[in-house]
Amino acid sequence: MRYKLTFVVGLALGYVIGTRAGRERYEQLKKGARQVAENPAVRNAAEAAAQNGRDVAGKALHSVSEKMGDRMPDAMAHRVRSMRERNGTVEDDWGTTNT
Repeated sequence: MRYKLTFVVGLALGYVIGTRAGRERYEQLKKGARQVAENPAVRNAAEAAAQNGRDVAGKALHSVSEKMGDRMPDAMAHRVRSMRERNGTVEDDWGTTNT
């Protein structure tokens, strides 16, 4: 799916850059993309996917920390412990956010 999306985005960029229709066609495409991005169904789907990703990452963190235990390098073990202690804060040790 990721490769298809990358291809479509590349195709759209190539069209925009190479088109002879100029600025007017670019503005039409931009308006259409904005309408899709602002569509409540699209926003809800993106939000649901992000939440699902955070849930899966949390389960993976728990599973890895249970199986690896003391065999993890110290730096990684420290990060896992600090994430466990915080459990639900907005930012983790890697600088990513749960927005």
